[in-house]
Amino acid sequence: MAGIRVPPEDADVSQAARQVAAIDLISDDDRSVTADSWSIKSEYGSTLDDEQRHADATEALSAAAYRAPSEYSSDKEEPDAEAVSSLLGFQSYWDATYADELANFREHGHAGEVWFGADVMEIVASWTKNLFVGISQRHLPNHIDIANNLSAGEPEKELSNWSVLDVGTGNGLLLQELAKQGFSDLTGTDYSEGAIDLARSLTDRAEFTNIKFLVDDILDTKLDKKFQLVMDKGTLDAIGLHPDGPLKRSMYWDSISGLVASGGLLVITSCNSTKDELIQEVEAFNQRSGASPESVTAVDLDASRDPPPFQYIDHVRSYPTFTFGGSVGSRVATVAFLRN
Repeated sequence: MAGIRVPPEDADVSQAARQVAAIDLISDDDRSVTADSWSIKSEYGSTLDDEQRHADATEALSAAAYRAPSEYSSDKEEPDAEAVSSLLGFQSYWDATYADELANFREHGHAGEVWFGADVMEIVASWTKNLFVGISQRHLPNHIDIANNLSAGEPEKELSNWSVLDVGTGNGLLLQELAKQGFSDLTGTDYSEGAIDLARSLTDRAEFTNIKFLVDDILDTKLDKKFQLVMDKGTLDAIGLHPDGPLKRSMYWDSISGLVASGGLLVITSCNSTKDELIQEVEAFNQRSGASPESVTAVDLDASRDPPPFQYIDHVRSYPTFTFGGSVGSRVATVAFLRN
């Protein structure tokens, strides 16, 4: 994301002028990030006015940029202009977005937008199911495509015994896809009340009775339960787009590690980080937690020392790829980590 350095201001600059300066900080990249990298529309449809949403988000960013410091914020009186990464890093943006989508649902019955697209959501759900079937049969994959090692018709009843948490659930459609795959103990959380209201409305309409939703902030979670499967589709991305992104990402790992049960999985889907970058971030958290600084996987662990909190297990290999600068990559990465 582009950033612009703001020249020092005189002490008598009015609040109105400062708000105009904040609006000027929003680059064209920021204004288009929803369309270009996040808001991949699907057959679920959306009739939201993009220009109005950008206007609302600009106002929200202006207000958020000069909010009172919180326990999540730096102690600077003014945010560093170079650190303003995106509107999507602010809760006020998501509150406005889901207020629009909830109103749209009530008026037109539209589910709204599916972040990363419905095809990615379906791949994540089916791939995760196959991964869990393999793990229930004590197959711990490492650098293999587990989906190719499971024959059709194998027992999947164990899925109903696994508790599932989707952090930053948004409209909750990923949980509906997981329910279709056979998971039945499903919980979704989001810090936006509008998102939770929309998710409940969509789930009720689809008549899924085994999905519950709670308002909860992953960075200050009040959950006192551990889950055997924790899903994150875009939440870590959004956290990283806040001006205090590095600090908040560190808080994320501290919090998420307490929500994944021992032997459970954390599955992260990201459009801002590659598979290797996610693995590196997990290894950095492992080191910070006192684990070995070496890269470790699910096999050949040194039994003489405590295992790291998380170990890389597998990643989705079926996303379309592209080549740029001699490197092969994908727009989306989904990576699974085992919790020790």
